[in-house]
Amino acid sequence: MSVLFQKIAEQFNSKLPFVFYCKPNSDKIIALFQKNDELFLLEDASTGFAFVSFDNEKKYLIPEKHSDVYVETVTNLDYVFSNSKEYITDTTAKDNFENLVKKALQEIENGSFEKVVLSRKELIDLDNFQLELVFKSLVSNYPTAFNYCFYHPKVGFWMGATPEQFVKIENKIIKTVALAGTQLCTDLQKVRWEEKEIKEQQTVTDFIVNLLQTISSEVTKSEPYPFQAGSIVHIKTDIEATLNSQLDVPKIINLLHPTPAVCGFPKETAKEFILKNEGYEREFYAGYLGEWNKDFLTYKEGTYDLFVNLRCMKLGMDSKSKVTQAQLFIGCGINSGSDPKKEFLETVNKSHTIKKIL
Repeated sequence: MSVLFQKIAEQFNSKLPFVFYCKPNSDKIIALFQKNDELFLLEDASTGFAFVSFDNEKKYLIPEKHSDVYVETVTNLDYVFSNSKEYITDTTAKDNFENLVKKALQEIENGSFEKVVLSRKELIDLDNFQLELVFKSLVSNYPTAFNYCFYHPKVGFWMGATPEQFVKIENKIIKTVALAGTQLCTDLQKVRWEEKEIKEQQTVTDFIVNLLQTISSEVTKSEPYPFQAGSIVHIKTDIEATLNSQLDVPKIINLLHPTPAVCGFPKETAKEFILKNEGYEREFYAGYLGEWNKDFLTYKEGTYDLFVNLRCMKLGMDSKSKVTQAQLFIGCGINSGSDPKKEFLETVNKSHTIKKIL
């Protein structure tokens, strides 16, 4: 066990909050160890690590002011899986999700919304969970993702490998992405997108660009391109804007969150459908997380590096604080071209790599 993970184990055993993470294409793990177990609200602190729920009701922060900050270089990233357990499809879960998609398609036909992002969760029993091994396996298999582990005794224990940047803000420059569409990928050169997937990604792009045009003098975007995350490939567009003024960053973020990539469009009607019909609370799945008002590698203030909390899991523990279960959260975008059976299969495909790691 490395020095950093020894510190993480001590912090966890003391039931003190911490977060550690590895940015996309980085070999550095950054960790914040909070010195007390107080639950800090995002608006009450200036710099630290933000952790915000999908519904925007729970907005927490591990503040730099009350934390020790560590940085360690990642090593031994080449992990090989063997004897992977085969997971049998839960027919009840399959039927429930397909019926939910059918209900959403009916609402789309009725004109309630153009797109809605639906999700489900799977419960996985864990026999021998090793935090360091699991995290480094995530980094190895998702090198282009934001890999993280967040623990607070009053919030929960979460891990993930999200492929989606929410926003990056520095000075007056805001950068974000429109990410949608999903395929299993064996050869990036042979990927072909269906009209449904292209339309889904274009909806996300249009929403973000139109919103940014209301608060910025210049908005630019790239052409859509394939972006691989583990065994999955998505359609991605990079978007950048120059803000008209140094606006209140929390207000900008509230305008964007949640984006159509994790909610739908129009946002409010899609969100209402999700909260009423999914049948479970997303909690921090499809929320956002990341560095708030500081880059903890360069120590430059005034920067925000936030990611959408996708490909994530909530870890469950027994009475002795041993990790025994993982709740995996998986979702997909639904529009008029969606097929319920294919959408369920998409959620299955998205969970493959993390299941192997666990």
